[in-house]
Amino acid sequence: MTVERKHSSFDVARVREDFPILKQLVYGKKPLVYLDNANTTQKPNAVIDAIHTYYTSYNSNVHRASHYLGSLADHAYEEGRRKVQGFLNARYFEEIVYVRNATEGINLVVQTWGRKNIQAGDEILVSAMEHHANIVPWQMLCQEKGAHLRVIPIDDNGEIVLEEYAKLLNPRVKLVGIVHISNALGTMNPVEKMIEMAHAQGIPVLLDGAQSAYHIPVDVQELDCDFFVFSGHKLYGPTGIGVLYGKRELLEEMPPWMGGGDMILTVSFDGTTYNDIPYRFEAGTPHIEGVIGLGAAIDYLQALGMESIAEYEAELMEYGTQVLADIPQLRMIGTAKNKASVFSFVLGDIHPQDTGMILDREGIAVRTGQHCAHPVMQRFKVPATVRASLACYNTREEIDALTQGLRKVITFMG
Repeated sequence: MTVERKHSSFDVARVREDFPILKQLVYGKKPLVYLDNANTTQKPNAVIDAIHTYYTSYNSNVHRASHYLGSLADHAYEEGRRKVQGFLNARYFEEIVYVRNATEGINLVVQTWGRKNIQAGDEILVSAMEHHANIVPWQMLCQEKGAHLRVIPIDDNGEIVLEEYAKLLNPRVKLVGIVHISNALGTMNPVEKMIEMAHAQGIPVLLDGAQSAYHIPVDVQELDCDFFVFSGHKLYGPTGIGVLYGKRELLEEMPPWMGGGDMILTVSFDGTTYNDIPYRFEAGTPHIEGVIGLGAAIDYLQALGMESIAEYEAELMEYGTQVLADIPQLRMIGTAKNKASVFSFVLGDIHPQDTGMILDREGIAVRTGQHCAHPVMQRFKVPATVRASLACYNTREEIDALTQGLRKVITFMG
């Protein structure tokens, strides 16, 4: 099959030079083809260097020290928060709360906003394509409160059925929690429309942005979402750091969810007064190196340009969709018109784990399994899928390597 090649101005060869891990050979002989980016992305030198500099030049705790190193760490830590604010275009600095990951961000909303606002008989809406992190915490809250979790259906293409969503919106619904881009299907949901529909009835919306923040520009003011979460490790940053964005008026009404140092103003045995936002949600010594590394990752991405990244990845997605369609045994799971950088598929009767293991011997890293999205697998009646997911450093040649690897799988397992 001949596929017309578009000419992007994005210099992927130069970008790849920034990621040292991409130069290695797998099993000492096969060039690494890393296609597991929806799981976690690799880290550029800028992030690695920023963390190294912190530990070798100004390692100190934050918000607690009065010495020189402490002041440097304080500045870097809060400068990181301002970088996140700019990255998301949040209106206020105080709207950025540090957490460990997107999962913890959702749990924070559940344990604070949810416990305060959800009562018996209330309803929470999530979609049928949610990651477990946006299902299980709400189930736990519903069980505790006597509330009900309602599911927005998806069609055979893996797209939300907006007509059914509209029917589910009613006065009992107190929150809508939806994924921006599905980790299991790649579907890019029409969140602007969905937020508008929810807000028309006074219902707040939480967006799970774990898969969108590193693929496309995100403007929380333009989206008008009430909460937005993402994980740093998917954004080319370190593990163990994530962000919860919340509108200031909502965060100010939310109680703290953990007690300890730094989330307080005064403490006595007669009572405690809590700190202002965002600090009231950040008890204890934080993940300082993670914040600094995340800030460096944001600087790196903004230098490349999120719009340029999105355009380049869209070209890769189009190319991959066409060449993978040439493999007759391959069935794509998730064929939404609007997708981002995820190929989730099954290969005839070959178990996805077997496919993944054979690809691994060819140096090709993909994920196999249910992708923390069991309901998605149940919806499409498959036990698991192979998932190849793209990032800004991937190339057409790597997609070609994937297709060649899949043909070897078919030959070997046939």
